[in-house]
Amino acid sequence: QVQLVESGGGLVQAGGSLRVSCAASGTIFSFSTMGWYRQAPGKQRELVASITNSGNTNYADSVKGRFTISRDNAKKGAALQMNSLKPEDTGVYYCYYLTVIGGSYWGQGTQVTVSS
Repeated sequence: QVQLVESGGGLVQAGGSLRVSCAASGTIFSFSTMGWYRQAPGKQRELVASITNSGNTNYADSVKGRFTISRDNAKKGAALQMNSLKPEDTGVYYCYYLTVIGGSYWGQGTQVTVSS
């Protein structure tokens, strides 16, 4: 059974840093794209950052220059380093994994809370 296992997240003061990671377990095809969406209370889920298996990255305008996504092809995982966090970065962060044959998987979500 395929699972996306997320780790990291937590509570931090504004200006601080957090790191969230995601790795696929089980038999799964290599990924074409991995990344994170986040959902704040009362808001729609939005794309935060993504990375392809060739290393191309994409970021939401609101996090550019503060967040960095990286990949680990061997572990079929990725990490999101979040610096200079703001209260508006608060939300549940969901990892996603798109396989090279078109399958998709989601993590269970991890809470990130930034206090002012």
